[in-house]
Amino acid sequence: MQHDLAHQTALITGATAGIGRATALALAARGADIIVHGRDKERAADTLKRISALGATARFEPADLSDPAQVTDLAGRAGQVDILVNNAGIFHFARTADTTPATFDAHIAINLRAPYLLVQALAPGMTERGHGAIVNVSSGAAGTPGLGSGIYGATKAALESLTRVWAAEYGPAGVRVNTVAAGPTRTEGTAAYGEAFESAGQAVALQRLADPEEIAGAIAFMASPDASYVNGATLSAMGGQPALG
Repeated sequence: MQHDLAHQTALITGATAGIGRATALALAARGADIIVHGRDKERAADTLKRISALGATARFEPADLSDPAQVTDLAGRAGQVDILVNNAGIFHFARTADTTPATFDAHIAINLRAPYLLVQALAPGMTERGHGAIVNVSSGAAGTPGLGSGIYGATKAALESLTRVWAAEYGPAGVRVNTVAAGPTRTEGTAAYGEAFESAGQAVALQRLADPEEIAGAIAFMASPDASYVNGATLSAMGGQPALG
């Protein structure tokens, strides 16, 4: 594995499980120093152990992303960051009539406000240094209507819109901002949906769920010099659309 991210520091939110953990390992394998964000100390310790086994360095920085003060504090503790992966997110599916104000607010706070605050805090340092990469993790729900996924999809659509704005705002200083839209992925979080979620894999052209490492590979590409001229893009890692017939 090439070490094209050596001497770079990457902050990955929600890095103690699923796509976030796989991304932390993928970036560590490419030589980056990793800041693991999460809330579970035991899962964080496991992630740090896996990163150490790759010969990379890492540290754990906890924060509740629903609290803006903790998000700002996380950015301060992170220090100089070269790569930011806004991966952490929540998804509680309910139709509009059944969505509570608390559920609505939680999606906005974690899926949208937290990435905004982190970019607001960390992108200026990247621009001063003349380089950086920000990768936002979105979903097919951003563009495809689904019963029960209204507020979740809305936050992801907004994040994709912000990606384009940030790409134009920070791109002239050498900071690239992109999105990876993840398809149905087998993680600890989606396991709770059981067979109902397994069927989502049959709805894509590849006719299977993704493994977290497959999404992490797309994120690592967007963060790497291999994507040096990719800015403001949304990379679809959703398994393809099946043919109608």
